[in-house]
Amino acid sequence: MKQAFSDFFDGVGYLFRGLGWVARHPLQWLFGLIPAVIVLVAYAAALGTLAWNLDDVAGWLTPFADGWSEWLRKATRVVAGIAVFGASLFLAILTFTTLTLLVGDPFYENISEKVEESQGGAPPEPDVPLMTQIGRAIKDAVLLGLVALGFAVVFFACGFLPVVGQTVVPVVAAFVSGYFLTGELTSVAMDRRGVLRKERFALMRRRRPLVLGFGVATVVMFLIPLGAVLAMPGAVAGGTLLARERLAADPQVMSARQDPPQGY
Repeated sequence: MKQAFSDFFDGVGYLFRGLGWVARHPLQWLFGLIPAVIVLVAYAAALGTLAWNLDDVAGWLTPFADGWSEWLRKATRVVAGIAVFGASLFLAILTFTTLTLLVGDPFYENISEKVEESQGGAPPEPDVPLMTQIGRAIKDAVLLGLVALGFAVVFFACGFLPVVGQTVVPVVAAFVSGYFLTGELTSVAMDRRGVLRKERFALMRRRRPLVLGFGVATVVMFLIPLGAVLAMPGAVAGGTLLARERLAADPQVMSARQDPPQGY
């Protein structure tokens, strides 16, 4: 248990190390803001539209409450509105990083490489055709989107539970979001080492407290207004450091470097 807590806070530390790295390299930070701003504008418009129409959405989802007393009907629809917006925010947090990494792949690839160079050098890129890399990235994005949607539906349903839906569920959602965010933020450095999605998540399961520390801290940072944009370059830098120093130390990664997997 003590080791788990230590690893968790070590994971938190990697986010702050990443933020510290971009603070010392302001041009890289500004460079990394561009794709995050583009994606944020799209997400803000979608969430803003949802918030504006939340009463109508809640009413549409709870037609069974039409004949109830006014206070019970309003209470039910307030809970429904919170659940809908909370599930949408969870989905947005998970997919924001994926979409931003897709849109800004050259930007974040450059930041990750600069981080590696500052720590002693990056390993050579695996010899994989560009179209294969693009196909893998799209497949990853689709799979993560489906997983995120599934969890969002579960959290939406749990949001109707009295007390638990407004206390325990958001905490669980933050941990789930953090776990998958770490997978995305370490993907650039791990792909460079020939470690693809399945192997990456297998490594993460073995270092779960460390992974959750980094991921939950990132989720909290992303929940701060504009935090997702301002912290995104630092999160990529932190994910690179985490992958390089902890996940890539696993013997399976060394094997993957010698014999990069060709399939997916």
